[in-house]
Parts: sequence; structure tokens; C-alpha cells
Amino acid sequence: MSATARKTAPMPDDIRAMKGGTPIVSLTAYTTPMAQMMDAHCDFVLVGDSVGMVLHGLPSTLGVTMDMMILHGRAVARGLAKSMMVVDMPFGSYEESPEQAFRNASRIMGETGAAAVKLEGGAHMEDTIAFLTARGVPVMAHIGLTPQSINTLGGYKVQGRGDAAKQLTEDAKAVTRAGAFSVVLEKVPEVLADAITAKITIPTIGIGASVGCDGQILVVDDMLGLFTAFKPKFVKRYARLGDDGEAAIAAYAADVRARKFPALEHVFSDKLPDTKPEGKQ
Repeated sequence: MSATARKTAPMPDDIRAMKGGTPIVSLTAYTTPMAQMMDAHCDFVLVGDSVGMVLHGLPSTLGVTMDMMILHGRAVARGLAKSMMVVDMPFGSYEESPEQAFRNASRIMGETGAAAVKLEGGAHMEDTIAFLTARGVPVMAHIGLTPQSINTLGGYKVQGRGDAAKQLTEDAKAVTRAGAFSVVLEKVPEVLADAITAKITIPTIGIGASVGCDGQILVVDDMLGLFTAFKPKFVKRYARLGDDGEAAIAAYAADVRARKFPALEHVFSDKLPDTKPEGKQ
């Protein structure tokens, strides 16, 4: 069923059932207005920990907190009616133990209304994912380039080349066994992404992976071209709002300095209106 045809938001099992069918559409969102714009078009919306870099100017996702994710999760929830909301678990909120992961995942779901959480990691997170799903917490997994692990991965590099392909495939199988309802493949070679998609029974959501994945996700600010200098290889810009916005701000500044704004149509008269207020007889 298409996003525009739905009357209610899908649930994790609905996303799982889309495996091999119509490609799953997703974007990140961090605010109510952005969520409202994508609600009719996305199958699920991710409140990503990328919010730390996109909206808060952090150098990576490592400084994102639980309170930040919950704040933005609540904002996004207010803008959604047809799309499912997934919220990222921030760095340090789930790695210590399955019990820690459950405490924080249940808090995120309870305080935001999220239908699921997303966490990073493959085989080493298998027990944690199984622990969560057994206790009613739907999990979207995330393997390949995992931004919370950039310090150990050596930066934002493609993952799964050469001998590393076998481990990444095992990671995909592990999160599937553990009960994840889908898995994000980030910055993975196309051939490997296609092979993983064919081997596992849950949907793959690509970002810098392959058109053959079961779905796709992008950071909405990247896709809209809100950043004028930053453009990853895997991003297609569907607009150039950063350029348009900067030009608009420059035009506004020029009008203010030239006393062209506000003009007569933007200010108020000291006279009472000639007509009665609307709705009065």
C-alpha cells in the first residue's frame, strides 16, 4: 500500500512485510514542520541522531543525548499521521548491556510515541536486539558505516570492501536472527548490498548502498540542498534551498538597509478600518 493511500501509520510488521515489494521510502526529520511535509510521502520517518550535526552544529553524532532525541522525537510526532516514526538511540544509551538498552528504549518510546527504535551494530549487538524485541521493543538495525563508531572505523569510509564483506554479511544475518524488523545499510558497496538484500528476510534500507535495497533513506537537509558546501556522493539534491535561502536573506538585508522594507503594504494605519471586523454583523 502506498503512503498516500494509507489512512493510518504502518507498524514495524507492516514495514517488514514490504520486503521485496514496493520500495520503502524514508527520510530523517527533526522538527514538526518538516515532518508535516513528508508525512504523506514516507513509509517511515527517522528521528536521526544526525540532528546533532544538522541542527546543533556538533562535529559528530557522539555528543547527542537522550534528552535531545526525546525533544526532537516529540516534535516530529506532532507532524505525523500517516508515517511510522522511528527514533535513533544515541551513543552510550545501549552499548553497556541489554538491560541499559531496554531502559532507554522504553523511555524513548514512552516519551515520544515512537513505534520503534534504531541502534547501530551487527553481530556484537545480536543479544541486545533479541533482548529488546522479546520485551516488546521493535528494533531497526544499522550496519556498514555506523557514525557512532567513526573513531574506530577511521572516519566516514565505505565499509564491507574485500575481506570485510564476509563480516558485514554475518552482521546482517545476526540482526535478522535477533528479530530486527529491518536494517539500514550505510555506505556499503553496491554488489554487497544487493547480496545482503537477497540473503536476509528483513528489508534493507539503503543510504549510499544500492538501488536494489528494499528501501532508501536520506538526511532530508542533504536532499533539499540546505547545505551549500556539503554534498556526499550518495546524495541526490532534489532542491537547492540553501542557495535560495542565502539569496533571500541577502535580499532582505539589502532592503532593510535601503529602507525598502517594510513598505506601505507591510505597516499599519492609525485609522480604524472602515468595515466591521470579519464575522460581525
